[in-house]
Amino acid sequence: MTDTQTGTAAGSPEPLWTPDPDRVAASRMAAFRDWLRAQRGLDLPDYPSLWEWSTSDLEGFWGALAEFTSTRFHSPPERVLAVDATPGAVWFPGATLNYAEHALRHEGVAVVLRREDGHRAELTYAELRARVAAARAALRALGVVAGDRVVGLVPNTPEALIAFLAAASLGATWSSCSPDFGAPAVVDRFAQVTPKVLVAVPGYRYGGRDYDVRPVVARVRAAVPSLVATVLVGGGDEPGTLDWDALLAEHAGAEPAYDPVPFDHPLWVLYSSGTTGLPKGIVHGHGGILLEHLKMLALHSDLGPGDRFTWFTTTGWMMWNYLVSGLLVGATAVLYDGSPGHPDLSALWRVVEQERVTYFGTSAPYLQACLKAGLRPRDDHDLSALRVVGSTGAPLTPEGFRWVADAVGDVQTASVSGGTDMCTAFVAAAPDLPVWVGELSCRALGAAVAAYDERGRPVLDEVGELVVTRPMPSMPVFFWGDEDGARLREAYFETYPGVWRHGDWIRITPRGTAVIYGRSDSTLNRGGVRMGTSEFYRVVEAVDGVADSLVVDTSDAANPDGELLCFVVLDAGAPLAEVEPELRARLRTQLSPRHVPDRFVEVAEVPRTLNGKKCEVPVKRILAGADPERAVSRDALRNPDALLPFLNWISR
Repeated sequence: MTDTQTGTAAGSPEPLWTPDPDRVAASRMAAFRDWLRAQRGLDLPDYPSLWEWSTSDLEGFWGALAEFTSTRFHSPPERVLAVDATPGAVWFPGATLNYAEHALRHEGVAVVLRREDGHRAELTYAELRARVAAARAALRALGVVAGDRVVGLVPNTPEALIAFLAAASLGATWSSCSPDFGAPAVVDRFAQVTPKVLVAVPGYRYGGRDYDVRPVVARVRAAVPSLVATVLVGGGDEPGTLDWDALLAEHAGAEPAYDPVPFDHPLWVLYSSGTTGLPKGIVHGHGGILLEHLKMLALHSDLGPGDRFTWFTTTGWMMWNYLVSGLLVGATAVLYDGSPGHPDLSALWRVVEQERVTYFGTSAPYLQACLKAGLRPRDDHDLSALRVVGSTGAPLTPEGFRWVADAVGDVQTASVSGGTDMCTAFVAAAPDLPVWVGELSCRALGAAVAAYDERGRPVLDEVGELVVTRPMPSMPVFFWGDEDGARLREAYFETYPGVWRHGDWIRITPRGTAVIYGRSDSTLNRGGVRMGTSEFYRVVEAVDGVADSLVVDTSDAANPDGELLCFVVLDAGAPLAEVEPELRARLRTQLSPRHVPDRFVEVAEVPRTLNGKKCEVPVKRILAGADPERAVSRDALRNPDALLPFLNWISR
């Protein structure tokens, strides 16, 4: 694979941003190294040496992190890592603790809510503790105990956070879906975990329109017989439901309490995309998420009291779980409820300005949309408080990196990659490392990330499978309903026994930075030249007139002469006949002649999952002749009708 992803010649990386030495010295990463020197006698003067130690001495690193971050154990651990294996690692045996206790131990402003209609609200940590205590008492009165499940069909609002923390404080397990999910998608997820209580909204607003959620709530109630109560937030006199405000008022004055639970006690259930079957219920533990998020937010993001942290997300994406963990380090979590494009693409930048946001996280497609629209936030907004722009969800193009530096300002571009599977990023950024165009700055502490070739050997400066070779505390405790662990082993450990295969292409540079090239199971392999789809999209979607695209290589071992097809969504008034010559020319010169598609096909939209990811693999399976019903679950798609052109393609 070439270096087109970085936009620079091989061996000539392009530096974009360098951290200020004073800022580095004042960072929590530097404080951690100083603490290790004073308390452990370890001289780890820079990030590479710290990373090497963190991935070779797992017990030393995670034990030190727990102590440095003042993790409160009600019962102390017998040791840090009793079984060093994947899968099957045993972390902090004997320890008890509670995630919610750590999230609510700070003071100051805890939460700010901003809605697209202009509404604003905030809660201090004291007010949040009081509301969580009331919600906890309400759940107890409804019969919720440790081990039960509480689910939420809620937008990104304080009520979602309060319900989650109340459940966690009891040792109950939380799970949430965004209210824009269709009824079948919600039922597919919630029915698996047999919840006792559903917290839901009767409706929500997005993009200036109001949406009625009551029919979905009714479907869920009918399909999930384990429910003993449904609590509605924000009004709605539905028979058989309880009112959130009335319920909390009834239990006002309850004292905060946190039930100690074992380190790996289920904290929440997240879900795989479910594009090819029932979504997998991915279970994470209290302790593993606590330590992992403390590491990422305190050390890698350098967040603490006085900082304001936001990430544009819904409650159906793991970034919501990551965002609310900002409370663990005492930061203020700024929640945004609504469309990032309403009334225009500057909506989020206005929030960043008005709330004096320190760390603004969003998706790479949003940043690319801002670039394409010609936005220059630094010219229109006071972004002087902003220190970091985070990006995930897809690889950020080199042009996206340069746009942030030019149009946003002197900020760190923290392009990160990870997944729902571990509810974190394991390729990330750090406050003491520079940013290079098109590259993720580092492998995260404690994350033994490597690139493997097809024989399972580590490679440097070559594209390979992204693997994690040592255990991490936030690896799934188990999949819901996977009694013998077979589905979990098949998902991550079948290709390389004992090694986590994540399913992405990665190249690790000699400097320790990394480039992500997209999903390894949707690779473009033309004439033996292998390329990730992100490189292809970078070229295609930079062409004037192209709004979106999906590329599919229909060739495989059984069909070596398959076609390379590019499906494009065009801007209004941009005929394919006029755009196609430019597409072919750019792909030929910027990628290779082998990667010029056999055909370009115009479609109205690209099929995407509920979390907005392009459905490359399901479409490839459909075009290869798989039964569409088996290739993709329509209920797992945000826009299932977008599949019609692909179904029509195979029926021609």
